[in-house]
Amino acid sequence: MSVMRVSIGFCSLLLLTLCPTASAAVDQQAFDSCIADLGDRARQAGVETSLVAAVLPEIAPLERVIELDRKQPEFVQTFGAYVDTRVTESRVERGRALLAKHQPFLQTLLERYGVPPRYLIAFWGLETNFGSYLGNIPTLNALATLACDPRRSDFFAGEFVNALELMEREALPLDTLRGSWAGALGHTQFMPSSYLRYAVDGDDDGRINLWESERDALASGANFLRSLGWTPELRWGRQVVLPENFPYELASLSGERSLRAWAPLGVRQLDGATVPALDLEAALLLPAGHLGPAFLVYENFRVVMRWNQSLSYALSVGLLADRLAGAPPLALGDAASAPLRRADVENAQRALNSLGHEAGEPDGVLGKRTRAALRAFQLEQKLPADGYPDRRTLETLTAITLP
Repeated sequence: MSVMRVSIGFCSLLLLTLCPTASAAVDQQAFDSCIADLGDRARQAGVETSLVAAVLPEIAPLERVIELDRKQPEFVQTFGAYVDTRVTESRVERGRALLAKHQPFLQTLLERYGVPPRYLIAFWGLETNFGSYLGNIPTLNALATLACDPRRSDFFAGEFVNALELMEREALPLDTLRGSWAGALGHTQFMPSSYLRYAVDGDDDGRINLWESERDALASGANFLRSLGWTPELRWGRQVVLPENFPYELASLSGERSLRAWAPLGVRQLDGATVPALDLEAALLLPAGHLGPAFLVYENFRVVMRWNQSLSYALSVGLLADRLAGAPPLALGDAASAPLRRADVENAQRALNSLGHEAGEPDGVLGKRTRAALRAFQLEQKLPADGYPDRRTLETLTAITLP
């Protein structure tokens, strides 16, 4: 799903009463009031009054959407397991067939937008498994439900209005506007704002339909990536091999240095050759810690993350694109490892905070701030400073902070 920044504050009504073990309960009166506010916002944005009047009575809250928004799995999937379930042999085979099917058209997109075909097919595969599942949740209901929930109301209220504008612009019947629980649409899972701004008519039929037209979806993906800053003729990155006793604290998305600077540190390509002595900037990533795979990533990797902010997702796009281009399967090292318990990450965050290493609000999410705090703690304890909560790090952290 294409990612947009979110904020809180449009509907101040506490529409949904939530507790960890109960399903969401909707206050219908509060929901009706919020929908009226959304209608006012849509009319102020220029949506035809007749469309607003026709649509609003059909909007109903979806408790399941709130449950999905709040859902936190007990375990955090390992990087290897994440990739293994997405960069599958069947997906590679299907992707290569679609590369061949659309080759002439994809070549025109390369010439127009500068995005190689394999990346467009990889995004398509990751988003909807090449259109095999586009989502079937009524989009306006989903967006209204999230807009009337205080957690991210401003963002989803805006997307609700964008969806109405999309209906108006493309003359879309209400029943066709279906997608993911969060409102993402079509083969490429664009949010309505991205659909309005970046979707293009790839099949030259005078309409833009990301549900039914594969060419519209592929062209729109290319246009979106170019707008996000895609650099033509630059790959996403590559898997590399690190020497023993490598200074793992250098591994960070914000720790860019040139390939010329990485080479003297012993960073090598998979075939054993030293990385090229070029001035190309690259960051080193260790998504599963120092015992897992290592990657050097370039500016186009950051572009992929502007589409979806997940490191694992972005690495999967690059790895799938490489496989589509003929690269062999990679041994990622941690596919069989036990997944992290979210509770263990939360406990680690609390312990790090207590020691003065700011890990942020304990939420069980291994984000940038938590990794930085872990890295600082590991350096302090003379552990491999990879910013990953492996067993040794967690045991050390527990021993220090236990009363």
